[in-house]
Amino acid sequence: MDAYTPRKEHKFTFGLWTVGNRGRDPFGDVVRDVVTPIRAVQKLSELGAYGVNLHDNDLVPLDATPTERDRIVKEFKKALDDYGMKLVMGTTNLFYHPVFKDGAFTSNDPKVRAYALQKSMQAIDLAVELGAEIYVFWGGREGTECDASKDPADAIKRYRECINFLIGYVKDQKYSLRFAMEPKPNEPRGDIFLPNVGAMLAFIETLDDPDMVGVNPEVAHEHMAGLNFAHAVAQALEAGKLFHIDLNAQKLNRFDQDLRFGSEDIKGAFFLVKLLEDHDYDGPRHFDAHAYRTEDEDGVWEFARGCMRTYLILKEKARQFNEHPAIQELLAQVQPRDAELESLMSRYSPQNAQVLRQKQFDIEAMGKKGLGYEKLDQLVIDLLLGVA
Repeated sequence: MDAYTPRKEHKFTFGLWTVGNRGRDPFGDVVRDVVTPIRAVQKLSELGAYGVNLHDNDLVPLDATPTERDRIVKEFKKALDDYGMKLVMGTTNLFYHPVFKDGAFTSNDPKVRAYALQKSMQAIDLAVELGAEIYVFWGGREGTECDASKDPADAIKRYRECINFLIGYVKDQKYSLRFAMEPKPNEPRGDIFLPNVGAMLAFIETLDDPDMVGVNPEVAHEHMAGLNFAHAVAQALEAGKLFHIDLNAQKLNRFDQDLRFGSEDIKGAFFLVKLLEDHDYDGPRHFDAHAYRTEDEDGVWEFARGCMRTYLILKEKARQFNEHPAIQELLAQVQPRDAELESLMSRYSPQNAQVLRQKQFDIEAMGKKGLGYEKLDQLVIDLLLGVA
């Protein structure tokens, strides 16, 4: 077993919808046979994954009877046990059925909002029954194309009311469950409310129990808006709000591609992995992506294997970065420490303010100093290309 072979302790997970993606797109029908939930659990376990995630209807069809539901859940729980896998995260499909065409929690129609809450409570019950400790909310239909159709302030208020309702439900049921909110700027709606990590973090602070709720950022979603994903993740980490993460790849400013992790922007992927590892992120590393439409089922498992392998390669590169003499020497030069100034700036006091007001700074010399970032960046490139 080499250093790039995934093991359970790496906490790699895949959604049933990821390896189960059949290659359909807006311009073409399915190209692959169904991968059943039990087959997904079996094969992902063989590949070294830690667990799986699901939407409610990935496992239990929307029209299943209670008897059918119980049979399906029993068989799936047995598969998890048989193959040593975990159900890590659950979520509710609030985007596929036509009833949600104008939103779920933000729909203008109170009957739609009520049904969305009903469906979410049932889905939360299912996820908890299967062992999930994280529950994700992705508001894929919570947005507009026609801005005249709804007041966005009212929409955010409705969104808050529904999340608060479900916070209350989870507490009343005494479930050990945390919520993670997943932002996205657009698609399938023209504009989606709470479109990025920063907006979602601000929204969370308005909820009844902000401590119970964090974020589930996704590489592709921030890249669709041309943003730096590692910076978004850093903000969530620093706030103690990174409850879950969706890893994939994406060409900037395109439709949501959900490509194999690391297949685009390898430098960005490297700094993301380095950030997670340097800050000891101990949550699941979930790959929310799917195989190219060109692939059969064998290609699906190559895709899954590739996601995990690339993460582990970049993890090793991060270790090499942290031990690279030339890189660390440069970083020491460009990240100087000054205990006195750092102490003064760490907390306001009238005394600290007075000392800072009287400090003399040679801003001409400071402004002329080269920082060596060209050399530093090239050393990173050398490292990633294997010639460092």
